[in-house]
Amino acid sequence: MKVFLCEFIHSEARKYLEMNSEIISDWNKINEVDAIINRNLQITKETMDKAKNLKVIAIHGTGIDGVDMDEAKKRGIHIFSTPHQNADSVAELIVGLTLSLTRKISLAGKLIGEGREIDNAPSELKGIELRQKTFGLIGVGDIAIRAAKIMKYGFGMNVIGYSRSLTKEKAKELEIEYCSSIEEVLRSSDIVNIGVPLNNSTVNMINNEKIKLMKKTAYLINTSRGKVVDEKALYNALKNKHIAGAACDVFVTEPPTLDNPLLSLNNFVATPHIGANTDEALYRVGMAVVKGILEKV
Repeated sequence: MKVFLCEFIHSEARKYLEMNSEIISDWNKINEVDAIINRNLQITKETMDKAKNLKVIAIHGTGIDGVDMDEAKKRGIHIFSTPHQNADSVAELIVGLTLSLTRKISLAGKLIGEGREIDNAPSELKGIELRQKTFGLIGVGDIAIRAAKIMKYGFGMNVIGYSRSLTKEKAKELEIEYCSSIEEVLRSSDIVNIGVPLNNSTVNMINNEKIKLMKKTAYLINTSRGKVVDEKALYNALKNKHIAGAACDVFVTEPPTLDNPLLSLNNFVATPHIGANTDEALYRVGMAVVKGILEKV
């Protein structure tokens, strides 16, 4: 069996793959492969035309938006992702981004690095406590559920949420207050977490109209996909203080370029898509994609 791999996977997962298959990293040999391990590639109809023996596409992570799903289905190509393996790591980043915003951690480091003289109680670094604030979920998947538990039991936050698939019964089971719409979450939350897949219905889902519904004291966190949030609308909202702050681990263009105006704002925190970038998550995801391929080819 031949597997196309041109991106990083955990060293232990790569060793396991090497023991059981031949790794191809030369794009000119894509016609020989039985499977592709995909992280950031765009697998289009043209790709599939070249990869004539392709049977399996293994997604190293959760998002399948980089694959032409309709074309793969026509050809009988099996696609699987690893949605449960990185939930802890991404959830912990959500918590970290929240604290960075609400306690001005990134801004404090920036000001110190600039050599600013800072007194004991600088107004520009005044934060808020999370206890008894409301953590709102737009999208209630594994990552959001894990983050919600940390926020609820670790920080004493109230948790509310909306998802198209979330029922009142399921929300009660998860100890999440059920909301009937995205708008309800936006109006009611102090921290809004975006956790939805990228598809036609979620592109620019968080736009100017949606952001206007948020409290002026609220914060927005996005670790899902960059295109879910209208970056221009977010920039204008942050610049004009319509919301207190935002943090993104994902962007329309990745990695974000220095001319992205969001990066110039003191009430914005950026990370370069590192949600699942922990040794533990990389090991679990890497082993899951390799074992999945070996089972299916």
